[in-house]
Amino acid sequence: MNRSAGILLPISSLPSEYGIGDFGKCAYEFVDWLKEAGQSYWQILPLVPTSFGDSPYQSFSTYAGNPYFIDLDALVEEGVLKSEEVDEADFGNKEGTIDYEKLYKARLMLLRKAYERSDISKNEDYGRYMKKNGWWLEDYALFMAVKSRFNGVAWTEWAEDIKLRYGFALEYYRTELYYDIEFHQYLQFTFYKQWMKLKEYANDNGILIIGDIPIYVAMDSADTWANPEMFQLDKDNVPLAVAGCPPDGFSATGQLWGNPLYRWDYHEQTGYDWWMKRLSYCFKMYDVVRIDHFRGFDEYFSIPYGAETAVNGHWEKGPGMKLFNKMREVLGEREVVAEDLGYMTDTVRKLVYDSGFPNMKVLEFAFDSRDTGSACDYLPHNYTENCVAYTGTHDNETLIGWFDCITKEEKEMTREYLCDYRTAQKNLHWPMISLVMRSRANLSIIPMQDYLGLDNKARMNQPSTVGKNWKWRVTKEQLSEELKLKIRKLTKIYGRINWQWDEKIDVKKTT
Repeated sequence: MNRSAGILLPISSLPSEYGIGDFGKCAYEFVDWLKEAGQSYWQILPLVPTSFGDSPYQSFSTYAGNPYFIDLDALVEEGVLKSEEVDEADFGNKEGTIDYEKLYKARLMLLRKAYERSDISKNEDYGRYMKKNGWWLEDYALFMAVKSRFNGVAWTEWAEDIKLRYGFALEYYRTELYYDIEFHQYLQFTFYKQWMKLKEYANDNGILIIGDIPIYVAMDSADTWANPEMFQLDKDNVPLAVAGCPPDGFSATGQLWGNPLYRWDYHEQTGYDWWMKRLSYCFKMYDVVRIDHFRGFDEYFSIPYGAETAVNGHWEKGPGMKLFNKMREVLGEREVVAEDLGYMTDTVRKLVYDSGFPNMKVLEFAFDSRDTGSACDYLPHNYTENCVAYTGTHDNETLIGWFDCITKEEKEMTREYLCDYRTAQKNLHWPMISLVMRSRANLSIIPMQDYLGLDNKARMNQPSTVGKNWKWRVTKEQLSEELKLKIRKLTKIYGRINWQWDEKIDVKKTT
């Protein structure tokens, strides 16, 4: 990575007219906006379908795409939807937020109509897509169709024959649910076609996409259902232990995520085949892959299944560099960002160092009076070039919200470090963004909420909570010319401008 900058904004947060950000016109306009703002990277969150709780980190599949992101206008242009059908649908179009309940009803109904009119089985491109992706898509489409048949309950509650994938049961449901299965395959074909078109447009305009891969898959996913041998499950596919994080200064009982844990000995015996397929697919979808919870490859926290908290968990050894050595052997050198936030040990630091991947630095962590021992690692003057510097991530408070909530002592620490005692709190995000931008880090990524100076009402996610997350959206008015030019100027001052386009863009024409 050369010295450069980017913006963190999930696809869901784009200002589409249809209740949630998607691959439509607003996405292409945002690429243009990024280009004219001098940026080189667009970081997004996982593109996968969301399950209960709407989190992209708890998905029904690690490979599938979220059908909510499909551009409905493109389906109108194809002739499989009517414009009046789209206009009449209730997406809960409250500006700046997402109503997932209304999306679930309205979007899926329209997409089913599009499928039924598509005559997709005769589409040659669809046939080629299925040949290349059937190795994961056939299981996923069957999983989703059967899930609907069982009224949406987790696969662990299905009838035993299909829960345990008996051969006769698989054949029965493949025949019985043929059109439901094909519907989900159609959705994935359409998603992939539209996403790759948008990604190509971004790349052609000098914008690289940073994608995101969670280390774990969900228990209620096609991945776990179709591959139980890869996880720490008993003979009835009940987890023996689940994932989470230990108690710390931020949570007295730790975090209980509930994801199934990998049988790393099995993966090693197979040459990490599933992981190679998973990573290869990610590098096809994104230019750079951020691996979430990277420390879990060194050691992972194992919590007894059925526990109500993470208090009784313990650490187990992960695969370490064996996995990433295999990745380089099979896939060659790839652009990876290691999300190494959280509880750090010398062995985790060594794994990050040995991998050679840039790690993450989050400015908000630098002024935590509860954790002064490691906070110095997050002070910008200590950053190395081989890192990605953030003001905050999707899991953090916004800068303005964070400063409003920290202690008086921490506010003084922040002001002292900034040498700034006069800037009003509502404008303090600009000197803090400047801190990150002028650091030695090769890449700086700023969440859109921080550029906009928004408070915690615009926070994307508050870990360990359900029902209020993943809803924030930017408005068209917020993506103003004034903000774009201010970001461009700041990016150029600190030597992060996208030089490929700097001389080609007439700034006067953008005002």
